[in-house]
Amino acid sequence: MASAVSAMEIAIKQSLGKIELPGPAETWLEPAVREAGFDLRPLEFADALRLRALPWHHRDPFDRLLVAQAMDGLTLCTQDEQLAAYDCAVLGI
Repeated sequence: MASAVSAMEIAIKQSLGKIELPGPAETWLEPAVREAGFDLRPLEFADALRLRALPWHHRDPFDRLLVAQAMDGLTLCTQDEQLAAYDCAVLGI
């Protein structure tokens, strides 16, 4: 699954000029994710509330939201080794 949280982070970084992409993310990102075979995972109210109980191993709000979603039985794919400290499945890429 591809998280809406990742789409949020991509959109913010693109708007700040921190990443260069082939065009506005809203015109191509969702179709590209679907074409790659991923389902979309919206940000649920319960995901956001799960943040309250998360230990502060990591400060980045987007990463913390991804961890909160992964704690719902998903696997988090990341290169950030700090995220392995959380109680969720992590696949390092």
